[in-house]
Amino acid sequence: MADVVKQSGNAVTAFPKVRAVSFADLTWALEAGVADFRKAPAIGLFFGGIYALGGLLILATVFALDVGYLAYPLAAGSVLIGPFVAAGLYEVSREIEAGRKPTFSSVLRTALDQRRRELGWMAFVTIFAFIIWMYQVRLLLALFLGFASFASLQDFAQVLFTTADGLSFLAVGHVIGAALALGLFSITVISFPLLMDRDVDVVTAMITSVQAVLASPGPMILYGLIVVGMLVVGVVPLFLGLLVVLPVLGHTTWHLYRRAVEPPAA
Repeated sequence: MADVVKQSGNAVTAFPKVRAVSFADLTWALEAGVADFRKAPAIGLFFGGIYALGGLLILATVFALDVGYLAYPLAAGSVLIGPFVAAGLYEVSREIEAGRKPTFSSVLRTALDQRRRELGWMAFVTIFAFIIWMYQVRLLLALFLGFASFASLQDFAQVLFTTADGLSFLAVGHVIGAALALGLFSITVISFPLLMDRDVDVVTAMITSVQAVLASPGPMILYGLIVVGMLVVGVVPLFLGLLVVLPVLGHTTWHLYRRAVEPPAA
C-alpha cells in the first residue's frame, strides 16, 4: 500500500503507512535482533559499552556528591535515553538487511551524517523527558518527605520502605514514571529507526510511531515491558549487562519497525 500523502506549504511528502504487528512478529523481531548482534558483536558491544559507561559515571558522580538517594531515579531515568544511544545499531541492522557487512566507519559516518540531523531533535525530546523525570522526583521528594537530609543511602531506604510517606512516594513516583515512560516509548519506538531509514521530519516520525503503537497496542506494550525488564536485568550487575542488552534491543527495534511500517512506494 502506498504511503499516505501529506502537504506542507508547497512541498508534498509521503506519510509512512503503518500496519498491525502480531505477537509472532514480536517474537521474530527478538530472534532477528539476537541474530544481528551475533553477526556484528564488536559494534554492538561498542554501543552497549557507551551506555554502560555512562551509567557507571552517573553512579560514581552520585556517590561522590553524597546524593546516593538519587541513584535509583537516575538509573531508571537513563532508560529514557536508550533509544538515542542505540541509533547506530539501527544502521547496523539496516546494512545487514541490505547484504552489506557493517563496519565501525560506515555505521558512525551514517549515524553522524548531517542528513540525519533530525535525530538531534529526537535526542532533545528524550533528554527533555529525562529532565522532567528528575524534576518530578525532586518535587515528590519535597512533597512526601520534606527537605530532610539523609546521612546515608541506607537511611534513605529505611524511610522509603518503613514509613507511610516513603511508601506513598514510591507508589506515586512509579505511577508517574510509568506514564512518562509509556508516552516516550510511544513516540520513540518507531521514530528513531524511521529517521535513520527515511528522509522524514521529526514530527512525522513521532506521529508514525504513535500510530504504530495504537495499531498494535498488545504487542507494542509487551515489547515496552520486555525493554524495561531487560534493561533492569542489564543494570543490576553494575551496568555490565547493558553490553549485550542494549545492542539486542536496538536490533530488535529495527526489525519491529520494519514489520510495523510499510516500505515506501516505488
